[in-house]
Amino acid sequence: MEVIVHPLPPLYDRDSAVLILGSFPSVASRQTCFFYGHPQNRFWQVIAAVTGQRAPQSVEEKKQLILSNHLALWDVIGQCQITGSQDSSIRQVVPNDIRPILAETGLRRIFCNGATAMRYYEKYILPDTGLRAVQLPSTSPANAVWSLDRLVEAWRQIL
Repeated sequence: MEVIVHPLPPLYDRDSAVLILGSFPSVASRQTCFFYGHPQNRFWQVIAAVTGQRAPQSVEEKKQLILSNHLALWDVIGQCQITGSQDSSIRQVVPNDIRPILAETGLRRIFCNGATAMRYYEKYILPDTGLRAVQLPSTSPANAVWSLDRLVEAWRQIL
């Protein structure tokens, strides 16, 4: 198991009002150098459906979808030991510091994409910021019990 440093900067601008936090980038995301890079992850389909837009294909379209809807994206974990993309293997966590995002935006709400992101948020970030987050069902393909329709319905609250 190797120590991996988060390779992606946060995606936000001064108009971002809602921060969505994942746990740590998957192998596919690290290879594509962008969030939710695994083709089976339903994140981009869910965000497109919730915002009433078509699913983005390119990284540039993904960035535009997030920023045009006043969203921000990042992950709770900034560095950890992990085997592949398995959240259950995460060890030696160093959290990301979300304070710069808070200082540069008018963030009103924080959502965690799945239980792992929420668990690490509550352990490492909540004590530092005092800001509660809302756990949403994971868009990961590993969360097969949630259909796309159910995910979209649950995720509507981000708007």
